[in-house]
Parts: sequence; C-alpha cells; structure tokens
Amino acid sequence: MTKQTKGTHEYQDDPRNATIRIDINGELFAREEARVSVFDSGFVLGDGIWEGLRVHHGKVAFLDQHMDRLYEGAKALDMDMEVTPQQLRERIYRVLEENAMHEGVHIRLMVSRGIKATPYQDPRITITPPTIVIIPEYKEALPETAYKGIRLFTVHVRRGYPDVQDPKLNSHSKLNCITACIQATKAGADEALMLDPHGFVATCNSTHFFIVRKGEVWTSTGDYCLGGITRGNVIQLCEQNDIPVRQKNFSLTDVYGANEAFVTGTFAGLAPVAEIDGRVIGDGQRGPMVEKLQQLYLAMLEAECA
Repeated sequence: MTKQTKGTHEYQDDPRNATIRIDINGELFAREEARVSVFDSGFVLGDGIWEGLRVHHGKVAFLDQHMDRLYEGAKALDMDMEVTPQQLRERIYRVLEENAMHEGVHIRLMVSRGIKATPYQDPRITITPPTIVIIPEYKEALPETAYKGIRLFTVHVRRGYPDVQDPKLNSHSKLNCITACIQATKAGADEALMLDPHGFVATCNSTHFFIVRKGEVWTSTGDYCLGGITRGNVIQLCEQNDIPVRQKNFSLTDVYGANEAFVTGTFAGLAPVAEIDGRVIGDGQRGPMVEKLQQLYLAMLEAECA
C-alpha cells in the first residue's frame, strides 16, 4: 500500500519496518515499545533539533556535514549534548548493525532538550540530559519521483527573519512549514513554495528550490532557508562541472518563465518540478539540466559511500 503523502517524500510501505529496533538514549527498543516521556521538551514545546540521514552501501551519506549542522544547532540552542559527535556516530552505526540494515534506509535522528520537571518553556527546569532518538526505516523515494515532476503552490506563509525564528535552525518547531504544507495541499499541490519577507523566492516547506534559466542554475541567496546538505552539494557539483550557478534574489516571474525547475533533499536527492501555481514549467517534463545534475549527484553519492 502506498502512503497518501505526495511529492518527493512519497514512498512504498516496507513490512520489514514492523520489526525494527529504535535507539533511545543508547538503549534499543522494539518499534511498538519505543516511548518518550510526556514531559519531554520535544513533546511539550518542540524544543529540539533533528537530521534526516540516508544509508547507501552500508554507509551514512554525508554524515560529517549532518553532524556539523546538528551540533551547530545544539550550540545555538544552548543545549549541552553530553554525547560527542563520535559517540553519536557509533550509536547510529550500532542501530544499523543491530537491525542488519545496509541499503535503502532512511534515518530520523532527533534530539530534544530533555525531560522537564513540569510542562513549561524555561530550559532551566529541564532535569535530564538531551533525549536522543534514532529511528532507522527501510524507506526510499518512489522511482517515478526522479522523472515525473511535482506540483508546487506559492503560499502566504513566509520564511521569516532570523530574529523571529532563525530558518538556519533545523528545529522540531516546524509549524510555519506545516501550515505552508497544509495550504499547498488544500490547493491541490504536492508541496509549498515559500517566499522570503521581501517577496523573493526562498525555499519549499520540506525541500530546497532551484530553477534553470538559459543554461544557468539559480537558487535563493540562502538567507531565509536551512543550510541544506543536498542543496550545498548540488551547488558544489555545478561549480565543479562548469555549470553556471547563482545564489541570488529572484521573483515568481522568473520562476514562471524558467526552462526547468527542481527541488533537492536528503530523501529523494533531486526531483523535477512540472508545475507551479498552475503554470507548466518548460514542457512539463524533466529537462536535460535536471537529468544531468541527477547523474552527477548519484556519482557523488557513490563516491561518498564507496
């Protein structure tokens, strides 16, 4: 049975996930027994950070970059991890080994501030070290995601200024993105395209956004979006392969007139965009630049996980 989620995160259920073991603070639990406290900061307030990880050929892809982002986020939130990056790496690989997982695996790594003495926002009433949960699942993007083309809808919800809620933080508090996703869903689209406070294109609710115009690859300045790992790798691939790439302000007029568009993310890599706000992008099919970048990214992934 296929899940009803759409866009780049659509996947096929895998019966093997019913028997996976989940790591909570270094202990392994069967899926149906994995629990966190109702007093946990993540549950009470969304006070935490997370990473999505892909396993390819038994190796977690781009793990150094993900660890850097996670620990930078923890420092920004003044959260004392009490677990070193190396210890956390060992936990990740141990849970993979315990589940005998080597390929086609997606990991959700979640860190909350810890358990509170009472439900209240002040971090000083947290009475335990951070809660660290590692959930590995057999989960892959559907094959057609690579070529079919998703539909986007521009929503009223903006990516805001960093003095309101810094978009650089990969936090559990995702209500702005969830609200954007709901609006796009109600409009019949797969995902939301979000603007920055000035009306320029910023990013999507769960992926990063690119367009192709006259042989050039454009993406936002990055000022109002998460520092995406796949986004950064695609920019690097363009630079290494003499593909003009620009991080710049651009408007919806630029988007509607683009030759191609695509989104990036850890789960599905690169996925083409066929339609935005009812406008067909290019000819509505995966274009040559997207296909070339997909091939380059797969080669990069193979080299990373060789």
